[in-house]
Amino acid sequence: MIDILLEMFSYTFLVRAVIVGLLVSLCAALLGVSLVLKRYSMIGDGLSHVGFGTLAVATAMNASPLTVSIPVVVMAAFMLLRISENSKIKGDAAIALISTSSLAIGVVVISITTGMNTDVCNYMFGSILAMSKSDVILSIVLAIVVLILFVIFYNKIFAVTFDETFAQATGVKTGLYNMLIAFLTAITIVLGMRMMGALLISSLIIFPALTSMRVCKKFKSVTICSACVSVLCFFSGVVISYLQATPTGASVVIVNIIAFLLFWTANSIIRRGYA
Repeated sequence: MIDILLEMFSYTFLVRAVIVGLLVSLCAALLGVSLVLKRYSMIGDGLSHVGFGTLAVATAMNASPLTVSIPVVVMAAFMLLRISENSKIKGDAAIALISTSSLAIGVVVISITTGMNTDVCNYMFGSILAMSKSDVILSIVLAIVVLILFVIFYNKIFAVTFDETFAQATGVKTGLYNMLIAFLTAITIVLGMRMMGALLISSLIIFPALTSMRVCKKFKSVTICSACVSVLCFFSGVVISYLQATPTGASVVIVNIIAFLLFWTANSIIRRGYA
């Protein structure tokens, strides 16, 4: 096993992918607990489609994909919150409206400019070769910012997640912290999209949180367990992808599915033991 890891890390692109992937997985897992509990888990899927559209436009303009995508996806996240809170279009409908529109724009732009070729597959399903040196540096910096902000505002995020009405009554600016969660989620989605793809990135948000909730019951323990599961599943997925020559994003998702089933089984055994 050590020989395999040494061989893997002899490739610069794999080192870049693993570093960014582990940071993004950690960010996604931490934010995923709040998003799942607030029933906003599909926001990741919606924002990834927005990211696909902006990546397509950035490619057509010969601009830096991350530089273009991050502000647009952040604005889309804020727009989703506003639409959900202040409009007759609620939650899942708002996400579907924005995500399908962005996906359609992205497909049209790509078909007009570069044609429907393998680049589309890279955007949709991710590519471990997509991370350039500049992308890696920007991704690491932004991922660290996300982690620091999450730790600093952990108590406020916890309050907004569990009882938003009570938190608002005690003076917590719930709108501000909801926007913070949306902002952090948007950055995480854009950073992970290049590797996981538009169709698979939301799995990094949903699976670790749901997996941890099978066994852990407290918010803090779920958050810590989710982070550990996400990092372990991502690394395992990359190793399997390297050994079997399978797509990285899909391999990571399959490992997450296996982890979810194992935790669900463990939970069932524990419950039967207490019965």
